[in-house]
Amino acid sequence: MFTGIVEAVGRINALTPCGEHVRIEIAEPGLAAEVGMGDSVAVSGACLTVAAFGEGQIGFDAIRETLVRTSLGDLQVGDPVNLERAMRADGRFDGHIVQGHVDEAGRVRALERDGSDVRLRIDTSAEFAGLLVGKGSVTIDGVSLTVVDVEAEGFDVALIPHTLEVTTLGRLSGGERVNLEADVLGKYVKQYLERIGPGLGAGA
Repeated sequence: MFTGIVEAVGRINALTPCGEHVRIEIAEPGLAAEVGMGDSVAVSGACLTVAAFGEGQIGFDAIRETLVRTSLGDLQVGDPVNLERAMRADGRFDGHIVQGHVDEAGRVRALERDGSDVRLRIDTSAEFAGLLVGKGSVTIDGVSLTVVDVEAEGFDVALIPHTLEVTTLGRLSGGERVNLEADVLGKYVKQYLERIGPGLGAGA
């Protein structure tokens, strides 16, 4: 489990095809010194398993399904990525419950700046938008955020200066894919309502 509180921003050092998967090597000396083989790390919101580490970098193996269903398939050498290790059982809980299971890759409609007011607008499927509520939680590229408004096929969030400084979100531009994960509690509630009565969970 993760919390959506980014620990560090790493950079893609290498992308190496290895049969049916791709080895993703990320340079981030601080985290590389703290992880071990088999540890779970959220890479821009997608939970991956540490397959190699050392010399200031961490290696992960991403299968084809992960590359197709998430924005990790769009990565290029040099790109920045948000990193968060799995939460410790005795750790302080910030953000919200994040599984690292990407629901879909949305697209940036716009990153609008008006002085210190920064609004990120995301286009999604109607199904994903139906999982969101205003003032509820959503994860964008591994960052826990609060939904401002929800539309039929999209939503927007406000970005504070700290988020812009310590994550990759301030670097986004229109058309880029981003990893999205809806609040797992909302998904369970929707599924439960659909089970006890046809249509009760529709548009929830």
